[in-house]
Formats: sequence, C-alpha cells, structure tokens
Amino acid sequence: MHIKNLQKNIVILFVFLILIFSFSYVCAEDYFADIQITVDDTGVVDIDGITNHPDLLVENSNLYTYKKQSYWLINITKKEVFSDYIYILTLPKGAIVNHIKTSGFGGIEEESGKLIISGTGQNEELSIVVQYQIKSTLDEQRSFDFIILITLVLLIIILTIFLVYLVFKNKQKESNKSDVEIADKVDYSLKGLTDRQKEIVQLLINVKRPLTQVDIQNELKMPKAAVSRNVHSLEIKGLIEIEKVGMSNLIRLKKP
Repeated sequence: MHIKNLQKNIVILFVFLILIFSFSYVCAEDYFADIQITVDDTGVVDIDGITNHPDLLVENSNLYTYKKQSYWLINITKKEVFSDYIYILTLPKGAIVNHIKTSGFGGIEEESGKLIISGTGQNEELSIVVQYQIKSTLDEQRSFDFIILITLVLLIIILTIFLVYLVFKNKQKESNKSDVEIADKVDYSLKGLTDRQKEIVQLLINVKRPLTQVDIQNELKMPKAAVSRNVHSLEIKGLIEIEKVGMSNLIRLKKP
C-alpha cells in the first residue's frame, strides 16, 4: 500500500513538472514584435511599433548605443524568445557599416542616403548588433590625422634647420676662435716682406678673423691686382692660407 502511494505521488510530481515546463515554454514563445528602429547621428535611438515586450519600445534613448573614437555600436539584444518578430533599422545619413551580427538578418538597402537593415524571425531571441561609422565623422578624423601629420613634419623640419644652424654657428665660432688664437700666439716675422705684404699680414693679425680679397682691398685701399698678387706671394711664403668658399676666397693666417 505504501509503495503504491509513493508511485502515485511520483507520477503526480512528474506530470506537474511537465505542466510547469510546458507553461514556461508557451509563455516564452508568447513575445512578438513588429518594430521600426531609427538612429540619428548623435546615437539617439527611437523604437516604435507593436510589441508585447515590456521594455523594447523607447523614445530618444541612448541606452542601446555606444561610441568609441569614430566608431558607433548599436546593440539591441533581448534574451527572451520571440515567437515572431520583424524589425527595420534605419541608420543615420552617411553611415558606413563595418560589422553586423543580427538574428533573422534580411538584408541592407539604401534609401535617401541612409542605410536600412531589416530582418525577421521566429522562435528565437531578438539580437541586433551593428558597428558603423558616419562618413562626415570619418572624414573629420582623417583631416585631423592629416593635420597632425603635417604639423609633426613641419616641426621636424624646423628642428632640423635649427640644429644645422647651431652646428654651423658652432663651427664658425670655433674657426674664429682658432684665428684669434693664431693671431695672439704666433709672432709673425715681417722681415723680407714688401710694405703691402706687411700691411696685409698686419691687418689679418689685427682683425683676428678671415677676410676676403675684397675686404682687404677695401680696408687697405689697395688695388685689386695688387691684393691678388701679394696674397699669392704670402701664400707661397707660408704665412697665409686661402680657402675657397663659393665665389670668394677666405684669407687667414696660416696655423703654425
């Protein structure tokens, strides 16, 4: 008798569990949706239409969108099973889709410069995940990146020019310093020199820097031919050295 009652209770419990699961399944299948989803260029979402889902329809909401840099992501996912659903998603004008993963995907078409994604399904969860960029934003990002690149290039060029200038000035200072040291330390013998040769050597000692033939000509009021001839003689005697710089000759006292 006791065993029969136990068997009866087990059967009743089993039937009860079947009824609960069946009821849950029927309730889960009971959601439906026929919705239109609109997203503007600021990520604001409107979902309008017919549905018995309690929190699917929204107005002026940022709940379903997220932006990272120039990328937008819209994610409308409802884990409940929909017995039947239809959706039309309209993205903002100029949108470019990078990635799409939606349940019941139907296709993408363009209308008045806007992308429209549609889908339909039965007995499954509703999931709409789309990553996109807006062309105007993308162009602005590219323009900004180009400006940054040009700015960096210009800074590198300016820095390079500045460094070259510093190196040149440093070499020029070292050259002038060398000429000063030579003029200060070396006791030049003016014996055996003509008066004009002595004047040229004395001028180089006094100014303590290289001079061109034109400089010597102007300082000493000496004819051009006389300057050229005497400079050549001083070079032969080893008292001066001549450096070719462009179209001019730099004349300096020769290092000992």
